Amino acid sequence: MNKPSVIFTIVILAAFFGLDAGPAFGQSAFRSNFDHFSTGYPLEGAHRNTDCQRCHVGGIFQGTPRECSTCHARAGLVKATPMPPDHILSTRLCQDCHLETTWSPARRVDHTQVIGSCSSCHNGIAGTGKPVDHPQSSDQCETCHRTHGWLPAGFDHSNVIGNCFSCHNGTTAEGKDVTHINTTNVCEDCHRTTAWSPVLRVDHLQVLGLCSSCHNGTTALGKDPDHITSGDNCDDCHTTNAWLPAVFDHASVIPGTCSSCHNGTTATGKHAQHIQTIAECDDCHTTNVWIPANFNHDSITGSCTTCHNGVTATGKGSGHFTTARDCNYCHETNFWVPLVFTHASPGYPGNHARQLICTDCHGGNAEPVTWSFAAYQPDCAGCHAGDFDPGPHKKYENPDTTYSVSELRDCSGACHIYTDSSLTTIKESRPGPEHRVNDGGF
Repeated sequence: MNKPSVIFTIVILAAFFGLDAGPAFGQSAFRSNFDHFSTGYPLEGAHRNTDCQRCHVGGIFQGTPRECSTCHARAGLVKATPMPPDHILSTRLCQDCHLETTWSPARRVDHTQVIGSCSSCHNGIAGTGKPVDHPQSSDQCETCHRTHGWLPAGFDHSNVIGNCFSCHNGTTAEGKDVTHINTTNVCEDCHRTTAWSPVLRVDHLQVLGLCSSCHNGTTALGKDPDHITSGDNCDDCHTTNAWLPAVFDHASVIPGTCSSCHNGTTATGKHAQHIQTIAECDDCHTTNVWIPANFNHDSITGSCTTCHNGVTATGKGSGHFTTARDCNYCHETNFWVPLVFTHASPGYPGNHARQLICTDCHGGNAEPVTWSFAAYQPDCAGCHAGDFDPGPHKKYENPDTTYSVSELRDCSGACHIYTDSSLTTIKESRPGPEHRVNDGGF
């Protein structure tokens, strides 16, 4: 088309639109009173001040594009401002973010038109990225955040990098409260990301301090009222894997209180055949091994024979002295032999110089004395009548006469020699006792 033709076309258009062709031709834009609304595409914002020919290139009106992206494209016929190279990846519905009044800055970002992941924009350059104090994670932004409200975030722990305490430190996120039990900072060993409370379990490997610092009946279950008397080191008997059964450690039990547990109810107590005693268990038994017992007689109640009957404990041997007396009449609990028997009978003459054995007098190996000369019992002559020698035992003179055994049956009495048979005048007196049982020379 030559220049006259172009001029003619412009004049015709001017006439059609009611333009003042002369002045407009020499200026950068046409002005018209044409009602563009009638075309179904009303001019709004910056488009109202745009020259007609910028959209109707070459005077072509029919089929003029109506979509933003058709004009605002690098290869389009209309030379409108195109999408810049660093524009975020999006659909071509420009109007969902931009205004016709001003292209930049964008009115808003309609995230439904954005293509790709959040981090392709929210990288700290194109858009705001993670702040320096953001929790360490490999999540995409949309996993926790929403496009219509960045905060609050619906946190997803599944792709968090690092341990819980890196966030749950009381600063970045809620941490341990002041009533939290004394533990390490490995939160995930007890808590779940789906629900912080109640805890999934308590990993005792992460707990610090004594068991009783938690198991006190307030923070956690403690000793029940009928618990045995013991110290507070729960782990001396219990394990964190299973509270029962307990491996009992007697080292923490207060000495002398065995029966507070070993009463037949809380723990095994004395059986029906147990010896009668008021002693505490640990007077005889040890916690390492119950039997054999280190027996202590001091607290025994009852007679020796209740135990020393040949069944419960060693009893009398087959050759034992026959007696109904209790063991402690002759024996001691410190040592069984030698015997400690002492004759208390008023007829017993005393300890003899020669060491006698029981059967020297108790010939039947029993309590009744087997007198050799029963007529003279209980005097010395009852045993020693056969040893009597009348010769040295003069009674009187004129004629010389001696005493009989019967007269001197008590060998330890006085011995007088009279002048005659009237026995009225003592010629010689031998004050007694002449003989003594404990005198070796008798």
